Amino acid sequence: MSETNRAACSDGDEEQVSGAEVIAQALKTQDVEYMFGIVGIPVTEIAVAAQKMGIRYVGMRNEQAVDICAEELGNNVKPAVTLLGDINAVTKQLLEQFDKTPWQYPPESSWWKTLREKMKSNEAASKELASQKSLPMNYYTVFYHVQEQLPRDCFVVSEGANTMDIGRTVLQNYLPRHRLDAGTFGTMGVGLGFAIAAALLAKARNTGQRVICVEGDSAFGFSGMEVETICRYNLPIILLVVNNNGIYQGFDVDSWKEMLKFGDATAVAPPVCLLPNSHYEQVMTAFGGKGYFVQTPEELQKSLRESLADTTAPSLINIMIEPQATRKAQDFHWLTRSK
Repeated sequence: MSETNRAACSDGDEEQVSGAEVIAQALKTQDVEYMFGIVGIPVTEIAVAAQKMGIRYVGMRNEQAVDICAEELGNNVKPAVTLLGDINAVTKQLLEQFDKTPWQYPPESSWWKTLREKMKSNEAASKELASQKSLPMNYYTVFYHVQEQLPRDCFVVSEGANTMDIGRTVLQNYLPRHRLDAGTFGTMGVGLGFAIAAALLAKARNTGQRVICVEGDSAFGFSGMEVETICRYNLPIILLVVNNNGIYQGFDVDSWKEMLKFGDATAVAPPVCLLPNSHYEQVMTAFGGKGYFVQTPEELQKSLRESLADTTAPSLINIMIEPQATRKAQDFHWLTRSK
């Protein structure tokens, strides 16, 4: 037998390595510690191989995609300058340039003066709405009571339409990289995934930081079954579902029943309406977590206090608000429309 044939036979006798193992090895060499995936072909094989390499695998229930699209530059208003590229690379380049030529916008400029005045008027409007005592509660009342109890170092995840937009202005962050939300395009379905990732990070670093995931009732519907994932890995995430029975706006129970007298829901129910008083907290209790159904500020304060005190299990607080509640009027039409 020739030397070439002997070498070929020797190679054939060696243990073959699967593609999944090659991928897992590549991830390991890049110091990847956690892998998230939707179970199926080929994810299952890769996940098993990754776990053998010491990489932790978190099986999710919902899948999202992200694109970087040049056509979206200037979608809202025409910008003076556009930057297209990887955000890490572009930011690094900007910071390097600022190090060479430090610059700060003049603090006494007319732009800063206008901005400070607008900040004060926004704060006054929000406080007025938050102080309302009527029931059901509005968004601002809910967020006011939530903000009172939020730990200063917590991660705030926010997702929804009015829920996210109003939450950005009321729920405060004091540390960088501690606010995660759907971004400028309002991509729905990402909230619970963000919360899971943040909770795993806090757990791995043993920081004791809490993760507060604030969801609109419609937004919660996009990836609500990730509650099972949260309970499976016993992540002490606090989910707040701000429930107005709809997408932007809904109906109360009496109005819903009255509407159904005129025909089947498929014929008479507005597309933005969801089933009134849905008990989303029972999704959490179904998987072993704690659930709360609240309708008053006192019930909200009590349930949030209990949830923050319990670091051993996840919880979901289903917060009923006025179905017709909305945010304060917007000054700029591009905030509520897309080209």
